[in-house]
Amino acid sequence: MDHSPAADIPAIDDIIDNFSFLDEWDDRYRYVIELGRGMIPLSEIQRTEANKVQGCASQVWLATTARFDDAQLVLYFHGDSDAHIVRGLVAILLAVVSGRPASEILATDPIALFDRLGLSEHLTPQRSNGFRSMVARIRSDAQQALSNPPRRLEAVDLSAN
Repeated sequence: MDHSPAADIPAIDDIIDNFSFLDEWDDRYRYVIELGRGMIPLSEIQRTEANKVQGCASQVWLATTARFDDAQLVLYFHGDSDAHIVRGLVAILLAVVSGRPASEILATDPIALFDRLGLSEHLTPQRSNGFRSMVARIRSDAQQALSNPPRRLEAVDLSAN
């Protein structure tokens, strides 16, 4: 598994900048879909029930790996969805959290960013709730990693727990 922090997704600052240039919601919607298309798909092996995010209307999978980088416990996420717009939301979320220390993930508020980008006001309540479910899953994985960290030299797949 590639452990680079969301290598297939632009940096969150670039995503925010691109959103600022797009005045029309239709353009932003297309951009979100484009972000999703740019993600490396999850392998069939990772599309397990354990990786499935509960509370999403669409099917969403998140695979989480934890490892120590420079003495910090860092989490890497890979995600996918069967819906184009949701896949784009996954990309935005992963740009915020993947490749970051678990403690930083817990201190981050992706929902505030979601609101700041205007996504909550333009998406259905189901999609917004699904995004919140993804955030809850990521927070849970970060908390689990901090409670039961891997040994310093190993990477641990948190999705199997």
